[in-house]
Amino acid sequence: MTTTNLQPKPGRIILLNGASSSGKSSLARALQGRIETPFWHISIDHLRDSGVLPTARIKSGEFDWRMMREAFFLGFERSLLAYVEAGNDLIVEHIMESEDWLLRLAHTLAGQDVFFVGVHCELAELERRELARGDRRVGDARRDYFRIHSYCLYDCEVDGAQDAEANADAVIAAWRDRVRPAAFERLRERRDRA
Repeated sequence: MTTTNLQPKPGRIILLNGASSSGKSSLARALQGRIETPFWHISIDHLRDSGVLPTARIKSGEFDWRMMREAFFLGFERSLLAYVEAGNDLIVEHIMESEDWLLRLAHTLAGQDVFFVGVHCELAELERRELARGDRRVGDARRDYFRIHSYCLYDCEVDGAQDAEANADAVIAAWRDRVRPAAFERLRERRDRA
């Protein structure tokens, strides 16, 4: 097997932040299907649904999710850096639950090409979707709605209640025309000034 010592060109990240049930997954799939280069679609839900967590033992109370949660999310965030440093382009779904989480991720991904997208959705629609899905804890969408966008700066924003294909086209067009400093760079600057 032949290996090369060439350093791969770093990948790029399109990072989607929105409340639970806001349409991040639909947008990510539409982006992946429409963008001209191969992007991976990565989310916490993918990890959870793949069985990486000892879910049954967490549900039984044998393991305390509250004690595991921070390390789980920190590991997820650090893995993104490894993926892009290896040259992979990513579409990432995440919920920035706090400003500390946002700034931590901005620091972790310092120097990387991150395009930060806010996925908004009206509260009534979020709650309707949450109930219809049946796989989300009722109340998460409401909690997220009132919190997660308040401390963010975005490169692009879309309405998750609109057509996912049209939103994907808007995000791709904005991504192609992105400017510097990007939202994550401005967030780091804001943190450094504080």
